[in-house]
Amino acid sequence: MRALPIAAAGAVGWALPALMPHFPPLCHALGVPRRLEPPRGTVAVTFDDGPHPEGTPAVLEVLDRAGARATFFMVGEQVERYPALAAEVAAAGHGIALHGYRHRNALRLTPSTFADDLDRGAEAVSGATGRPLDLYRPPYGIFSAAALALVRRRSLAPLLWSRWGRDWARRVTPQSIAAKATQDLGPGDVVLLHDADFYSAQGSWRRTAAALPAVLDAIVQRGLRPDAV
Repeated sequence: MRALPIAAAGAVGWALPALMPHFPPLCHALGVPRRLEPPRGTVAVTFDDGPHPEGTPAVLEVLDRAGARATFFMVGEQVERYPALAAEVAAAGHGIALHGYRHRNALRLTPSTFADDLDRGAEAVSGATGRPLDLYRPPYGIFSAAALALVRRRSLAPLLWSRWGRDWARRVTPQSIAAKATQDLGPGDVVLLHDADFYSAQGSWRRTAAALPAVLDAIVQRGLRPDAV
């Protein structure tokens, strides 16, 4: 009978890091940042899931007009499809980070499968952009205990977010994205957006690109600077 409590405790330990996006104190306890430290008077604008043949150029155009930099957490399988676009993001001076090779929930992967995904993704992204990688964000923001340990073993720093626009959802508007992403915004916040719709509502990147000018304006109006991580 003692095996049941032990197994239950093991399962809880395995899945506990997955709660971090919804329980900020757990981020602190596990040493996974969701904000910039020190804040530096900036807000980090980040994009997940790309590169995307339409969404990424649309976002890059807005950032270029505003003179703003962002960080792109790229998916290896999409980088392999659009390597020139990944290189273009890097050449424009934006931050490059890893979002895995495939967009899969870490809780559903064995440690060996996750490690393979991590290594394959890093090879694809670094190879296309010519950049060494030091940041990782998991798909859905979900870590298992093993995944978090493996990321750190690869000398990658995990990063979640403190603000998001829920721009991946179907029933959102550019106005609602901008309002949610900038609500109570302050120095050091990390804003999560998406420049692709491969893993979300079809066409969601259009609403993100339309919301981005208002997001950047709101950051500047608060006396802050939109920047890469």
